[in-house]
Amino acid sequence: MTDREFVTISSGDLTARIAPFGAELWSLTDRIGREYMTDADPAFWTGHAPILFPIVGALNGGRYRLDGHEYELSKHGFARHSLFEVVEAAPDRAVFRLRDSAETRNVYPFAFTLDLEFHLDGMSLRTTATVTNVGDGAMPFSFGYHPAFAWPLPGGAAKADHTIAFEQPEPQPIRRIDMPTGLVQPEPVATPVEGHLLTPEAAQFETDALIWDRLSSRSLTFGAPGGTQLAVAFPDTPMLGIWQKPGANYLCIEPWQGMADPLGYSGEFRAKPGVLSLEPGASRSFRMDVSVLTAD
Repeated sequence: MTDREFVTISSGDLTARIAPFGAELWSLTDRIGREYMTDADPAFWTGHAPILFPIVGALNGGRYRLDGHEYELSKHGFARHSLFEVVEAAPDRAVFRLRDSAETRNVYPFAFTLDLEFHLDGMSLRTTATVTNVGDGAMPFSFGYHPAFAWPLPGGAAKADHTIAFEQPEPQPIRRIDMPTGLVQPEPVATPVEGHLLTPEAAQFETDALIWDRLSSRSLTFGAPGGTQLAVAFPDTPMLGIWQKPGANYLCIEPWQGMADPLGYSGEFRAKPGVLSLEPGASRSFRMDVSVLTAD
């Protein structure tokens, strides 16, 4: 992808490049050019920050059941593979919009708009996703962010020194993925968080993501003590995934509203854990703030 295919915004302190395809944040750099996003090494994963809609994760058999019908939908839904309209492109702000189409209604039979607003202010990037039901019936959906941040972050700290410090203690058990189905295992497992602190290690991700479905925190800090850190706030999402391909130079910190089907799930989509319902004309917004905290 070339620079001409991106929308670029800047605060003077930070610059973001966003691809209209998927409304995906590809790059976040500071004024001296340090990159805070993934290197997208194709040996591991070429994603950057896909948008997850209208589902998060995988479906049992790749299908869901809704009002007496079955529909096929691929993992994480179609937004990440869709071209968004550029609604606004200002120096420090950009807005992208996805509308329903005949193609989307074949797999998700609802009329909707999905807006992604990116706004830079100093050393912070605020992203706000707004889902609106423009149809005439209740619309079930899930939504998630999937940003891949550089690991290690620029600034010279060692990868092994990076931690995730949660806003609150997180003693609750977490969920893991059943391999190879990609569905959520029925039994939770002990959390790797000690108090507020998680020390990520490649081995933790050999069976896919760490998933918090009973999360107390709505913010966290990622980085090395004394080095560059990212403060990530997600006030509107009650679940969190943390993931990487083991050994890659990124860590995905993923605020979610919803998750993959539980193993063996055969119930209605509307009853699935984490699925919300929007009445006709209603909207729901999900915010994620990323602030760069530098040691220098």
